[in-house]
Amino acid sequence: MTDSFTGPNGLFIDGGFRHASDGAVFPVEDPATGKTITDVANASVSDGLAAAEAARKALAPWGACTPRQRAEVLRSAFELLTAHRDEIADLIIAENGKARSDALAEADYAAEFFRWFSEEAVRLPGSLRESPTGNRRIMEISQPVGVVLAITPWNLPAAMITRKVAPALAAGCTVIVKPSNQTPLTALRIAELLTQAGVPNGAVNIVPTRRDKEVVAALIDSSPVQMLSFTGSTQVGRQLLAQASGRVLNTGMELGGNAPFIIFEDADIDKAVEAAMTAKMRHNAEACTAANRFYVHDAIREEFTAKFVQAMEALRLGPGQDEGTEVGPLASKAALEGLQDAVASALQAGAQRATRTDIPDGPGYYFPPTVLTNVAPDAAILNHELFGPVAPVVGFTDEDHVVTMANATDMGLGSYVFSADLARALRVAERVHAGMVGVNTGIFSDPAAPFGGVKQSGIGREGGHHGIHEFLETKYIAVQW
Repeated sequence: MTDSFTGPNGLFIDGGFRHASDGAVFPVEDPATGKTITDVANASVSDGLAAAEAARKALAPWGACTPRQRAEVLRSAFELLTAHRDEIADLIIAENGKARSDALAEADYAAEFFRWFSEEAVRLPGSLRESPTGNRRIMEISQPVGVVLAITPWNLPAAMITRKVAPALAAGCTVIVKPSNQTPLTALRIAELLTQAGVPNGAVNIVPTRRDKEVVAALIDSSPVQMLSFTGSTQVGRQLLAQASGRVLNTGMELGGNAPFIIFEDADIDKAVEAAMTAKMRHNAEACTAANRFYVHDAIREEFTAKFVQAMEALRLGPGQDEGTEVGPLASKAALEGLQDAVASALQAGAQRATRTDIPDGPGYYFPPTVLTNVAPDAAILNHELFGPVAPVVGFTDEDHVVTMANATDMGLGSYVFSADLARALRVAERVHAGMVGVNTGIFSDPAAPFGGVKQSGIGREGGHHGIHEFLETKYIAVQW
């Protein structure tokens, strides 16, 4: 274990940090250096079940709090996360690798979920109306779904937790978080801050582990857990859905993406390039919302590509904590090797690398921002989520054809459309198979808006008014008076 790290690195169960039951630990690596930051407690099945029991005990008293009481705790959490944004950003950089500007943006985004859902906590849905026959009243109330198992990824180690924990707490649920074993340190510090904000013991539990399959399977089978909320790959999501079906658990799934970025001939090219850079390169291009395929009208393709290449080549690579760094290392060696293989296969199939960018000397999992041209519409690289700074460009001339190409995937999370003709842009936005569409913008994520996809990109919505509904059950009461 390194001597420089002083933050929490134990399991967080029932309001306190502890060692794993068998003393096991695993290393957390800095992707900029490949060196170990610290060793973290490696939860066992018995640790996971202890977290479930703590969440079960905390459920009734937390659910019995008034909506205003819960809202005040969440508001305090927002204020604490905001006050500690620099510290949270430092943790994100250390274990994830992204540039400081992106880490700070994520820290702010993560905190905002607590402010938004502190306001939603006092607006839980309910209704009372007369039945059509007039012989009774139909009363509908909302109740917390229960204990939630939240499984979160490494790419946004703060925001992917708060997007689940904030609405769950607002609804009156308690939570067990299984963070990615690549990025558990941010989760553990957030848990510490939530306790300071007034979240009661057991209401939020954090169980980092490299024994993922065993611990998650045991939690899904444990009687306290009534909901599974997962963000990650579609492949893992399918497996978890199969496991959850055994107990017919409530499920929320935010899965993979393959976002098209469509640019029509009347678009403002400079603004389209600026938005393309945002849509592609935020968070090191390791985001499920990242633009994955660029479809550019042939009339402007040459000019757009030239300016896009220039912008990509101008990005500065380096360790995330260095001032001026715009692109940090990828989060792991496996991520780097996967991206290298994908680009090598595309080049072998006839694509051409239009960018010339050097990577820093020394250690770290760096990949240069890359634009690929001469990409065939049916190229293999267009068929899977790249999760890295690689942008394939494909030409088109016909609206129907580009919509067909955009929809030729099992994924349907996000899409982007650029056109000066708003009627056309909205028409295409309605036609593309995606849960979210950015029209003339390179960003659509917002705590106040519903986040989620269609097809194999997920089930349910996070954020917005929908976000708290995921953690509520509707109860119907028939009343006569």
